[in-house]
Amino acid sequence: MYSEQDLMSAVEAGAITPDAAAALRNHIAATRGAPSVDEEQFRLLTGFNDIFVAIASALLLAAVGWIGGSVWSPLGGAAVAAVAWGLAEYFTRERRMALPSILLLLAFVGGVAATLAGVVADNGDALGRWIEAQSADRNVQMAIAGTIAAVIAGVAAFAAWLHWRRFMVPITVAAGAVAVVGVVMSLIVGLIPPARDAIFPLVLVAGIAMFAFAMRWDISDRERRTRRSDVAFWLHLAAAPMIAHSVFHMLGVFDARIGVGMAVIVVALYVAFAIVALAVDRRALLVSSLAYVLYALVSLFETAGAVELSAAFTGLVIGSALLLLSAFWHRARGLVVGALGTIAGYLPPVQQPRLAHV
Repeated sequence: MYSEQDLMSAVEAGAITPDAAAALRNHIAATRGAPSVDEEQFRLLTGFNDIFVAIASALLLAAVGWIGGSVWSPLGGAAVAAVAWGLAEYFTRERRMALPSILLLLAFVGGVAATLAGVVADNGDALGRWIEAQSADRNVQMAIAGTIAAVIAGVAAFAAWLHWRRFMVPITVAAGAVAVVGVVMSLIVGLIPPARDAIFPLVLVAGIAMFAFAMRWDISDRERRTRRSDVAFWLHLAAAPMIAHSVFHMLGVFDARIGVGMAVIVVALYVAFAIVALAVDRRALLVSSLAYVLYALVSLFETAGAVELSAAFTGLVIGSALLLLSAFWHRARGLVVGALGTIAGYLPPVQQPRLAHV
């Protein structure tokens, strides 16, 4: 199976003409009964060798981190970052292997962050005494700790930027964006004491900002034919749990057994998320909030008296609904996007663009 990125690469290399590529897209869209944009394609595997290399890389990175950490705590993270970058020079830059590239990017950024965290942990006692010496005020101590955390997240974001400049793995932008969120959250929580009691609202704001950033990438490639679409996919995947989990946690869904009213609210929110997902043609919000609507429906069925079969009935209802939505995704998108007026011009097209002579 060839991804859209492979097709564009073939066009750039002169292996096929742009018209031939467009004709192939039209043919695939016609056989599937939906535009290629609705498939929300991203490349995770180029073959079974991806899994083989990913497993081998994970074993090597774990061993290197273990050995380095046994010598000196920060050395473990530094070794992982160095080895991950070296492996990426071949498996990402030369071989263009999808799954190993994702693993190596996460290992590099995580290794850089772990190196700094290791330095902090290795000097934890001395650092704690230094912070206490600066001030006895708990808020001042929290501000210093938050600043340290922000520095670590900032260096991780810079590491992600360097990796993107070298290898341009689509998930890198999402990793860097998450690190930037870590910087901002650490500074806000550390420097503004009341913000410590408003974590979930802050996460919600960060999720919405991440979603807007993802849409910026999506709008620049509405037909989803370049790497920008893959970048947007990972950004949506990062934004969705921030939005869904913060909203449902603020509602207190898992705090206690929810009643009928709360269950209805949860289901209504899930429907709203479904409408947004249809509009932007991304399914991440639906997946991230699935656990909450499952819990709400289980509670509803238990309230109705179906205690033993509540989970089964929930699976039947949600599974059927999601399968129907998947089967009629394109038609449902047409209805939603058609109701949005001029906004539709910024969203992925409902109709598949075709060649003039086809």
